Amino acid sequence: MTNVPPLVSARGITVTYQRKSLQWVGPKRQPLQALRGVDLDIMNGEVLALVGESGSGKSTLARVLVRAIEASAGTVAFQGTDITHLDGEALRGIRRHFQVVFQDPFGSLNPRLSIGAAIAEPLIVHKIATGEALRKRVAECLAMVGLEPSLASLRPHEFSGGQRQRICIARAIACKPQLIVADEALSALDPSLRDRMIDLFQDLKDRFALTYLFISHDLGVVQRISDRVAVMYLGRVVEIGSTKEIYRHPRHPYTQALMAAVPVPDPVAERRRRYASLPGEPPSPANPPPGCPFHPRCARAIDRCRTAAPLLTEAAATHQVACHLPD
Repeated sequence: MTNVPPLVSARGITVTYQRKSLQWVGPKRQPLQALRGVDLDIMNGEVLALVGESGSGKSTLARVLVRAIEASAGTVAFQGTDITHLDGEALRGIRRHFQVVFQDPFGSLNPRLSIGAAIAEPLIVHKIATGEALRKRVAECLAMVGLEPSLASLRPHEFSGGQRQRICIARAIACKPQLIVADEALSALDPSLRDRMIDLFQDLKDRFALTYLFISHDLGVVQRISDRVAVMYLGRVVEIGSTKEIYRHPRHPYTQALMAAVPVPDPVAERRRRYASLPGEPPSPANPPPGCPFHPRCARAIDRCRTAAPLLTEAAATHQVACHLPD
């Protein structure tokens, strides 16, 4: 056993939004609990994927981990050091190690800035480079993502969607971060561009020993790129394990439903498949059900599921599941 701590470790992360309502609209609105006591470790050098339906808390958790938003409760540690309450210069110094690549590359780039200026911005903010060293680093970052450094003077609108996403990645790697959060970074791309971007992410990971937190709805992409998968439902992690184990033997009924919807590569077999969609809709985070959050949609639910929330427990050496009746 190694004693090396995780790169990022979260314990008991809870995020509750107090929702205001106008007096003449009606009674006070219930708080919305986006995350409910999440524990998560991200190991150095791995690709950890977060999957789950929209509204499950994936992006909220990612933003808490990189200190973009504050948790209502819980702690976040970076390389074994608690960073939960850092602010000012101390927080700015930590943030250079975390970078985010968002889904919409055009919305992530200031249309008034050249792409060279956009890539240079974090280097200037963190006082990493100036002058000729700054220009050289911008050129290096563009070359690393497959773009000509001579394009640095152009504006974002002069590039295609795939090129703009490469620009966002170049900006993300400029400060030589340790963790990159890719928040649906491939979902707006067509399949051929998506394949090239996966290759780029993997190449950069191998070259610079990067760690990724990869948020995606595309379970086919997740299977290709991730080392481990964490499945979220209604603000909780309900299953986590190695990618191989999760795809080969999903144990939580929600994970099983997600995996059953993944298309198979054989077109004939795919046409013959019968999909069994989950009944109902996810409950509102403002009014979560008691007990297991999945029990209203679960065919296996028993009385205990309706009253007691299951904890993550080991199903195998590399696999944990939060279910009273794991498969």
